[in-house]
Amino acid sequence: MNILSAIIVFENLHEVKRLFHWGPIIALTVIGVCSSMAILDSIIWYWPLDTTGGSINFIMLINWTVLILYNYFNAMFVGPGYIPLEWKPMNFQQPLFQSSVSHDPSEIILENQQDVMYLQFCKLCQGYKAPRSHHCRKCNRCVMKMDHHCPWINNCCGHMNHAYFTSFLLLAPLGCIHAALIFIMTTYTQLYDRISFGWSSVKIDMSAARHIHNPIMPFSIAAFAATLFALGLALGTTIAVGMLFFIQMKVILRNKTSIEAWIEEKAKDRIQYYQTGEDFIFPYDLGSRWENFKQVFTWSGTPMGDGIEWPVHEKCNQYTLTIEQLKQKHDKRQRSVEYRVVEDYNGACCPLGKGLNTFFRTPCTEEPRIKLTKGETIFATRGTKWWMYGDKVLNEEQAKAEVRIRGWFPRRCVEKCHYDSANNSTSEEKKEQ
Repeated sequence: MNILSAIIVFENLHEVKRLFHWGPIIALTVIGVCSSMAILDSIIWYWPLDTTGGSINFIMLINWTVLILYNYFNAMFVGPGYIPLEWKPMNFQQPLFQSSVSHDPSEIILENQQDVMYLQFCKLCQGYKAPRSHHCRKCNRCVMKMDHHCPWINNCCGHMNHAYFTSFLLLAPLGCIHAALIFIMTTYTQLYDRISFGWSSVKIDMSAARHIHNPIMPFSIAAFAATLFALGLALGTTIAVGMLFFIQMKVILRNKTSIEAWIEEKAKDRIQYYQTGEDFIFPYDLGSRWENFKQVFTWSGTPMGDGIEWPVHEKCNQYTLTIEQLKQKHDKRQRSVEYRVVEDYNGACCPLGKGLNTFFRTPCTEEPRIKLTKGETIFATRGTKWWMYGDKVLNEEQAKAEVRIRGWFPRRCVEKCHYDSANNSTSEEKKEQ
C-alpha cells in the first residue's frame, strides 16, 4: 500500500501523458519489434544460448535495449529545462553595464533590471526570454537552449536533455545494425536448404554460419515474414536516426543550436542587405570542438551551466545574440507587407478547395495554419510560391487579451494592399500593434 501511495504522489507522474502521442507510440513500437524479434531469432533459430557466442550475443542485445530505453526515457521525462515564469535578468554575476565607481549589490541588481531592454518579453510566460531560450508552442513554456521540439520524444530537445537525446540517436542505429545482422543470418541459415537456384553445380559452404541444433519451433512462413518486417524497420531506423545523430553532433561541436544557426544566417543577410559593416561573431562557440563538446557531455551526466548564463567569446557578452534577435525582429516588422483577405480559409493543413498546388505543396513544418475571414488584414513576413506566413491584425478585444494569431495560409486567399504615403503612418501603427 505504501508503494502504491508513493507511485501516485510521484511529482512527475503527470509527465506520463507524454507517452500517449503518436511519436512515442511509433518509436517504442519500433524498439519493441526490433528488440524482441532479434532476441527470438537468436535463441530459437540462429545462435542458441547453449553456446558461449550465443550467450554473449544475447547479453549484448539486452544491453542495447536497456541503454536505448534509458536514454530515450531520460530525454523525454528529464526534459530540456524551462525558464522560470515571470523571469527577469537579476542573476547574472557579470552584468553588461557595471559601474566602475560603486560596487553596491543593490546597484548591480538595478543595472541587471535595466538589461531587460536587451531581451525579448514573452507574453505567455509573463517574463523575459533568457539568452538562448525560445518559447515552444507545443510545451507552452520558454525552453532553455532550445534546439527543436522533437515529436518522437514528445518534448523539446534543449539544455538538460541534449546529451540523453544525442546518446539515444547514437545507440539506436548501433542496436539496429546488430539486430539487422541477426535477421539476415537467421533468414540465410534457415532458408538455405529450402531454396533451389536452378543450377546443380552451384555450391555454397555454410559450415561457418550454420549451427546444428533442434529449434523449439520450425522457421515458419509467419516467422519469416516477421523477420523481414523487423529487418525493414531496423534498416530504416539505422538510416533515419543515424542522419539525425550526425546533425546533432554537428550542432554540439559548434555549440550552436539549429535555431541559433538560423539566427546567424539571418544576421549575415541583414548585414549584407543594409551594408552596415558589422562583424557578427557567434558568441557561444568557444573556439575548440572539445570545449564545445564538454558543454553538453559531462561525466556527471548534468550539462554545464544553469541554462541562463553562458560562457561566451571574449569579444561578446551575454546579450550579443539577444541584441541581434531584436534587430532582426525590428527589421522583420519593417519589411512586412500588408495583405487583405479576399477568400475564406478554414485553417486546414492541406486544403482541397484551394488548388492542387496549394494542396500538394503545403509547408512541411509544425508551424500552425490560421483561419482567414474575408476582409481581415494580415502582415506577411515570409512565404513560398503557394503559401505565406504572417500575423493577423487583431481587434480591440484580442489586443487587450494580448493574444497573437500567426501562421501559414494559402497565397491565393489574400491580395496585396495598395496604399499611398498618406496612409503609410496608419499601416506602421498596425505593424506596431
